[in-house]
Amino acid sequence: MNILVYGAGAVGGYLAAQLAQSGHQVTIIVRDQAAAAIKADGLMITTGGHTYRARLNALSSVAEAFNYTPDSVIYDLIILAMKSYDLQAALDPLLAFCTRPTTILGVQNGIGSEAPLLQHFSPADLIAGSFTLPISREGSNSLIVERTDGGLGIAPMQPGQDIHKWAQLFRNAGINTLSASDYQAMRWSKAMLNIIGNASSAILNRSPNAIYKLDPLFGMEIRMLREALHVMRGLKLKLIDLPGYPSTRLSFGTRYLPRPIMKAILTNYVRKGRGEKMPSFHIDLMANKGKSEVIYHNGAIAQAGEKLGILTPVNSTLTTVLLKLVHRQVDWQEYDGNATRLLQEIQKTERVMQAQRQKGR
Repeated sequence: MNILVYGAGAVGGYLAAQLAQSGHQVTIIVRDQAAAAIKADGLMITTGGHTYRARLNALSSVAEAFNYTPDSVIYDLIILAMKSYDLQAALDPLLAFCTRPTTILGVQNGIGSEAPLLQHFSPADLIAGSFTLPISREGSNSLIVERTDGGLGIAPMQPGQDIHKWAQLFRNAGINTLSASDYQAMRWSKAMLNIIGNASSAILNRSPNAIYKLDPLFGMEIRMLREALHVMRGLKLKLIDLPGYPSTRLSFGTRYLPRPIMKAILTNYVRKGRGEKMPSFHIDLMANKGKSEVIYHNGAIAQAGEKLGILTPVNSTLTTVLLKLVHRQVDWQEYDGNATRLLQEIQKTERVMQAQRQKGR
């Protein structure tokens, strides 16, 4: 197959390399420096203690990928692997050059991240993806797979759409791939695990391990997860166990296991799931990007809860506070290591929500 990977960072780079290794013609769109390095030396992937070199057609623009003429190149599959908050802007050049229908796989994190795609493409041409391997970047053309038990979940965005050949494509490329029937349930299931120790770590500027050592903060994390599960039940969505992501066990433990046992499980999960990296929301905040995927996680949970009449004070507060930090509306020192300040803000939000509920009755 002729495959284009647009936004080939850690996730896109890994998918591109695996597909190229299995014999497909793969073109990737990356930044100039990365494109030059990959052209010269290939893309190095280290997994399970072994390193291989993938040879890819590395370019730095959509125009190059379509050879400057809209109808000169036909891709069997286009994989969109940029961050959720970059997807809308990334679509503009793609819409200009990709004039023929093709299958598009979006592997963005978060709930509702597919909205820009649905505005411009038919659901019949779209596949939702959830990627569950932690991968770190070492230089412009080197990626390290930190765990090997994850993989890829894919689901149709039009009911009844047959995605069997696409699932087989990735399985043949050595990627543990799960086919799901409901893309929203898949995205929510991934988000449930993405939010663990993520927003709180960014706001407090502490690792999830440090956060979980304080019982009040661990209690806050449990409340956050219970709110999300409550909203999922309200939406009639069922959790799905993605490769390496035990969502159903997390749900059971959150509701029924004693707190000390659950604390040990979650602490081990974040340590194992993220390797030595800080969570993604913290990385983006440190990079001063001015944007955060929290709106597709805690923010989306809070928004859905509001529509359903379900109170989500923890998710709402985490979203609001983190966005204020991202936009430099609040000094980070106000929350840096200050658990009391964050917990007070959650209590304030809860009082406001309760008052609004009482007023509405």
